[in-house]
Amino acid sequence: MTTPAITLTEHHIKVLLVDDQRIVGETIRRMLLDIPGLEYRFCIDPTLALAEAESFGPTVILQDLIMPGVDGIDMVRAFRAQASTASTPLIVLSSKEEATTKADAFNAGANDYLVKLPDKLEVVARIRYHSAAYILRLQRDEAFKALEAQQRVIAQELADAAAYVRSLLPAPMAGGSPVPSDWRFITSTALGGDSFGYHWLNPDQLAMYLLDVCGHGVGSALLSVSAINTIRNFTLPDTDFAVPSQVLSALNKAFPMGEQDGKYFTMWYGVFTPSTRELRWASGGHPPAIAIAPDGSSTLMSSTGMMIGAFPFAVFGDLSATIAAGTKLYVYSDGCYEVSNADDVMMNVGDFTKVLAGAAPHADALDKVVDAARAWQGKAEFEDDFSLVEFKL
Repeated sequence: MTTPAITLTEHHIKVLLVDDQRIVGETIRRMLLDIPGLEYRFCIDPTLALAEAESFGPTVILQDLIMPGVDGIDMVRAFRAQASTASTPLIVLSSKEEATTKADAFNAGANDYLVKLPDKLEVVARIRYHSAAYILRLQRDEAFKALEAQQRVIAQELADAAAYVRSLLPAPMAGGSPVPSDWRFITSTALGGDSFGYHWLNPDQLAMYLLDVCGHGVGSALLSVSAINTIRNFTLPDTDFAVPSQVLSALNKAFPMGEQDGKYFTMWYGVFTPSTRELRWASGGHPPAIAIAPDGSSTLMSSTGMMIGAFPFAVFGDLSATIAAGTKLYVYSDGCYEVSNADDVMMNVGDFTKVLAGAAPHADALDKVVDAARAWQGKAEFEDDFSLVEFKL
C-alpha cells in the first residue's frame, strides 16, 4: 500500500482594498508594487465589497472605516459573518486615532488598525505579516483535509484487506466431522498479519496451522495470505506436509525477510491423526498451542523454533503427544493475550491458559475467551489481530 505525498497549494499575497476614495486606492497600489507576485484589487463601492471578496479570495482585506451610506463597523461584522472571509485578516483604515473607535473595530472582528495614510514600510510589513499567517492557515487546513482523505483511503484499503483475509479462512467443521472446529477472528483497527487454516492431508491426517506476520497493515496481511496459500495449495517443493518441521523449514526458505520488506512471521503447525490420537507439531517463534483435557488440566504444545524468514540457518524440530479423547486444542495468536488492563498489566500465557481452562467446558467457549480478553483491557477493540481456533480432538 502506497500513500501519495501531500502537495500543498502555493498561495501568494492577494490584497483587497475597500475605500470610497480613488486617490487612496491608487496610493495603496503604488505602495505594493514592489511585492513580487502580489495581486491587488480595489473596490470603490462598499456595497459590492462582500461579493468582490467572495470572488477574489484575498489573503488580507484593507477596509476604510468611514464611507458614505455604509457603517464601517457593520461592514467588518459582515465580512466576519460571510463564510469565505470569516477568518481573512482585516486591517481597518481610519483617519481617527480614538481608542473607542479602535476598540469598536477590534470587537467587531478586525485584526489590525491603521491611521491612514500610513507609511509605505508599515503598510507592506503589516500586509506581509497578516498574509503569511493566513496562508499558513490555508495550507494547514488543506493539509488536514488531505490527511483525512488519505486516512479514508487507508481505512478502506485495510477494510478490503481484512475482508480478503477473512474470505480465505476455512469454514468451521461441524460436529459430524472427525475433528470439529470453530474459530474467532477479530481484526485490529490497524490490521495485523494473522491468518490460519486447516485441511485434511488424507482421510486420517488433519493439518492445522496459524501464523502471525510482524507489523500491521496491508503489507503484513498480504505476506500472511501468501504464506497460507503456499500451504493450502501444497506449493512448497520437496516437502512432506505431514511433517511439521519440513513445512516450517520450507517456509523459512521461501519467505526470507530480506525479500519481504523486512517482515518475518511466527507460526504453529500441527498434524493430528485421529486413528492413533497422535498430535505432531513444530513452531517457529509462536505461542504454544494449549490443550485442555476433559478433566480441566492443560498442556502447552510448545517448541523452540525461530521466527520464519528471520534466520536462513534456522532449524525446526518435531514434537508429538498422544491426545486424550474429548480434549480441546486451542491455536491462537499473541493478540489474544497481549492485552493490558487499566494498571498497564499485560495478560500472559499463564493467565490465558486459565481463561481457556475455564471456558473450555462450555459450548460458547470461544465467545467467553473473547469476552475475557475484552474485560481485561476494558474495551472492545483490539490493538492486534485476535485469532483463536478451537479443535475438538
